Amino acid sequence: MASTSDFRNGLVIDMKNGLWSIVDFQHVKPGKGPAFVRTKLKNVQTGKVIEETFRAGEKVDDVRLERRDYQFLYVDGDFLTFMSLETYEQVSLPKDTLGDLPMFVKESENVSMLLRDNVPLTVEPPQTVDLKVADTDPGLKGDTAQGGTKPATMETGLVVLVPLFIEIGEILKIDTRTKKYLGRV
Repeated sequence: MASTSDFRNGLVIDMKNGLWSIVDFQHVKPGKGPAFVRTKLKNVQTGKVIEETFRAGEKVDDVRLERRDYQFLYVDGDFLTFMSLETYEQVSLPKDTLGDLPMFVKESENVSMLLRDNVPLTVEPPQTVDLKVADTDPGLKGDTAQGGTKPATMETGLVVLVPLFIEIGEILKIDTRTKKYLGRV
């Protein structure tokens, strides 16, 4: 059990049918009435962000989560298989529970898995990935970096807006948090 005085960014608490990570918090002591703590919480599994207010001194259930490195091995139907880099054990997770992850990772790439009591909760890709352009409209002579953008489909199926000079076969650096083009590799 943790109290509101133990709140810190990154603390994971169990409430409202899920695990929530504290993104931001503020202790408020109004001139009239009791003190309280205003928080911004992010759901560990879905990424949904909510705001919640706690009375000062209120007790909450804190949770210990482990972050471990895994390697993405292969896709097997509706499941993605990962291997622990420490124990070499394999874990298969349903594709529909992983969100956009399959759009960012290729076979043999490393990912970060969040575990609670050795049960996988969520899988996070690296912050940037290098992906090959599978399909895009041809660039025209005279197109510059300051010009417009066009959609490009990457080898994993991800569609990203890229500058007009990008062509099929080029390898691009993509930010996995914003799904934006960062540059050529």
